[in-house]
Amino acid sequence: MAQEKEFVVEVEKAKEATGGRPSVGPVYRNVIAKDGFRPPTAGIESCWDVFRVSVEKYPRNKMLGEREIVNGKAGGYVWLTYEDVYDIVSKVGASIRSCGVKQGARCGIYGANCVKWVVSMQACNAHGLYCVPLYDTLGAGAVEYIICHAEISITFVEETKIPEVLKTFPNTMKYLKTLVSFGKVTAEQKKAAESFGLALYSWDQFSQLGKNEHFDLPTKKKTDICTIMYTSGTTGDPKGVMISHESILSIISAQNHSLESMNDQFSERDVFFSYLPLAHIFDRVIEEVFISTGASIGFWRGDIKLLIEDLRELKPTVFCAVPRVLDRIYSGLVEKTSSAGFVKNALFNLAYSYKLRNMNKGYKHAEAAPIFDKIVFSKVKEGLGGNVRLILSGAAPLATYVETFLRVVSCAHVLQGYGLTETCAGSFVSKPDELAMIGTVGPPLPNVDVCLESVPEMGYDALSSTPCGEICIRGNVLFSGYYKREDLTREVLVDGWFHTGDIGEWQPDGSMKIIDRKKNIFKLSQGEYVSVENLENIYSRVSGIDSIWIYGNSYESYLVAVVNPNEQFLVHWAEENGVTANFSSLCENPKAKAFILEELTKTGKEKKLKGFELIKGVHLDPIPFDMDRDLLTPTFKKKRDKFLKYYQNVINSLYKRVKEAI
Repeated sequence: MAQEKEFVVEVEKAKEATGGRPSVGPVYRNVIAKDGFRPPTAGIESCWDVFRVSVEKYPRNKMLGEREIVNGKAGGYVWLTYEDVYDIVSKVGASIRSCGVKQGARCGIYGANCVKWVVSMQACNAHGLYCVPLYDTLGAGAVEYIICHAEISITFVEETKIPEVLKTFPNTMKYLKTLVSFGKVTAEQKKAAESFGLALYSWDQFSQLGKNEHFDLPTKKKTDICTIMYTSGTTGDPKGVMISHESILSIISAQNHSLESMNDQFSERDVFFSYLPLAHIFDRVIEEVFISTGASIGFWRGDIKLLIEDLRELKPTVFCAVPRVLDRIYSGLVEKTSSAGFVKNALFNLAYSYKLRNMNKGYKHAEAAPIFDKIVFSKVKEGLGGNVRLILSGAAPLATYVETFLRVVSCAHVLQGYGLTETCAGSFVSKPDELAMIGTVGPPLPNVDVCLESVPEMGYDALSSTPCGEICIRGNVLFSGYYKREDLTREVLVDGWFHTGDIGEWQPDGSMKIIDRKKNIFKLSQGEYVSVENLENIYSRVSGIDSIWIYGNSYESYLVAVVNPNEQFLVHWAEENGVTANFSSLCENPKAKAFILEELTKTGKEKKLKGFELIKGVHLDPIPFDMDRDLLTPTFKKKRDKFLKYYQNVINSLYKRVKEAI
């Protein structure tokens, strides 16, 4: 296998199973790092150094921008330069220190991405504080837990989130002493805060606190903790992932090395669109990469409905996305072209087929159909602002048909990546103009070693001709442990290897395909193991459904499912079959349920699933699975325990109905 792989090189041999431990496949790393990983730039010891050096190199470059709001209407982007941001960070840092907050203290940041979020983060970097994001998408329960668990003494907070923080009192008053609003504070809020011994400041007030004082910046080491990121988790309390400066510097170095090898570096001319939460490692690390190159970062207004409008106004060159966002863009484009009339639709389909055919032959996307790019696909490009050259997708698998479509029509590189908070975001990224990598997350970045560990109970063998198993990662990029949870750290960090819990399959070229999740297996009553995420991925290909949750347990011999049907698809079926009803009523219709179940069964049989992997009962829910009902994490992973709790009655009646039918 090692000889075939174009993008990775073997650095250690495979190991057979011994002493109760499963077999492990060969260790691979990116071929451009075959002689060793490139160290971070000399003299750069921390994320503060990254910013400081960029201020010295690019003082007048635009750094952070937000849309100007005049009389409730959004205008153009207004920018602060690197120099401007440095001056504000210096003031905020002095004010933090004047409150008695010292190096190693934990500082919370709570709110949507904005200029003041990054300023607060850089003030933490300057003074050696652990930056602890509080989830903008989680309720007061998690906020309270994180404040107490991390012992946060000062928090910067979006104006609208002040009530959420005040709700955590008196339980958090032992720790939280200072609260700083990104905007104003009301007299009532000030009074409520004072009753708990909490100092509450508006942004302007706080910025002036340290103006007559001088504080030397503490010395920082690479191994110092930069941030504690609490992962929302699909079960249990959030875990505090400790990430060092070294981890982030390692990603910056690897990203630059990788792009250099493709002659496609980020530069000071790049503009990044920031809307994925800075509370997650994906966006945080990408922004650090752009800061290191002197590029510009423009923020959204915090409203998903206005996202595309912000994007068009900013005209970014790069943005990150989660599959949900790219699915929306895909659906919007497909709807637009199909309703554009016969001639335009036919031209679009002709252009699409021609360009895709050439890309499959090995042409780069920019050279595959330049004339069609100009007369057909330029409209798509303009819809994304006109300058986008790179779209990065992460957090969950992107459907292959969406990835293929966007690679063709967006006139930009659309790349899937994979990583976890514990691996400081991207550990794998697919390569531009390599269509064979669609559906994979590409090869490892040139800062990690990767191997697969067999999972015998699931039938995954790292030593087979198609090696598959649990993805294990090693390198300086790894987290420093879970805060106050050494027990959990020991479970996943073994002999320097981080066990991701994800099942991967090496492709012949050295890219990785994520095929399953180790945790989400259960045994049916007949003793058969079911890998539920793998099945959900297969059944998700049914065109009539938007999303599916599959359930089974060791007391039952078969599976049932809750499905979000595709409204357009189901309404079209109803019209063709003489069923008159609105979408919600259709979801209750026994014929509609039977039809969707038939579609699922057809796909299951086509994919040669075993009998016990076929779904026997289905419930149709017209409301998409969402965070409002606590069914999804902020990165759209399913909270399986919450699904079961929410749909328990539905599951009971499904099993009852299927048994009666049998």
